Amino acid sequence: MSLIESLTLNTEFRPSPLETFLACAHQMLDPATPESVCRLVEPMLVAQLPVLRALGVFDLFEVRDPAMRTWLNDELLRLVSIEPELASV
Repeated sequence: MSLIESLTLNTEFRPSPLETFLACAHQMLDPATPESVCRLVEPMLVAQLPVLRALGVFDLFEVRDPAMRTWLNDELLRLVSIEPELASV
């Protein structure tokens, strides 16, 4: 069973946020991945961003794929703009 399959099944195995992020990113970057699978893993990848940002992962490592790097930077900026709103709730 692949990591992506285990992420979508309700099992006791819970990968770390970094494992989830990497598995989803690899799937999204693979040209053989169907669009439906990319749409499935995209929210799983985005859900890991707050934890990875808090851990400083993006301060230590750079995403090499230019399109993914730009998309992730946009998602991280969106996340930062939402956080002050959540803090006031």
